Amino acid sequence: MFSLKRYFRGAVFATVVLGAAWMAILHVPAISLAADKLDQNDQVADGQPADNSKSVVHLYFSDRENSFLSAEQRTLLHTGDVVEFSKAIIEVLIQGPREGLMRTIPSATTLHSLYVTQDGTAYVDLAATIKDAHPGGAHSEQMTIFSIVNSLILNVPEIDAVKILIDGSESMTLAGHIDLRFPFRANMLLIR
Repeated sequence: MFSLKRYFRGAVFATVVLGAAWMAILHVPAISLAADKLDQNDQVADGQPADNSKSVVHLYFSDRENSFLSAEQRTLLHTGDVVEFSKAIIEVLIQGPREGLMRTIPSATTLHSLYVTQDGTAYVDLAATIKDAHPGGAHSEQMTIFSIVNSLILNVPEIDAVKILIDGSESMTLAGHIDLRFPFRANMLLIR
């Protein structure tokens, strides 16, 4: 005998089973997408953003009288990688100022490498051109060194000191006056 109650129970059961099957099929990609989003969020939390952003930096070049360092504001790409961001700062310093200030690094200088230790010391390895093409003089030497040092330390929070290398080796001086054998800290007294 036909029972309406049994018919509805069977129909409800079939609907629940089929609905669950469809839900499982439809939600697998959604779960996968959610897992992908979670991985991207984890990368952001680890300091490696999924997309690049820009940072405003202050690069220090010499004033017209070569008496002090003055800041020139630039916007640079910042991927979250401290070393790559630091390299970008040095490359722009080498290119020189846009207007009103004087370059502190000879234009033919190239950056060989740069790395940052866990204690916050940046090692900047420059080509010998920085030494060979340098105009000389104690004050010019000081301006070159602290153009590099201040531009890195004052823009990259992870850097506390800067050690300058030439062609991969320690050098006694850059142009005969200032000892390069030890890392430098920022010199705020040179900035105007």
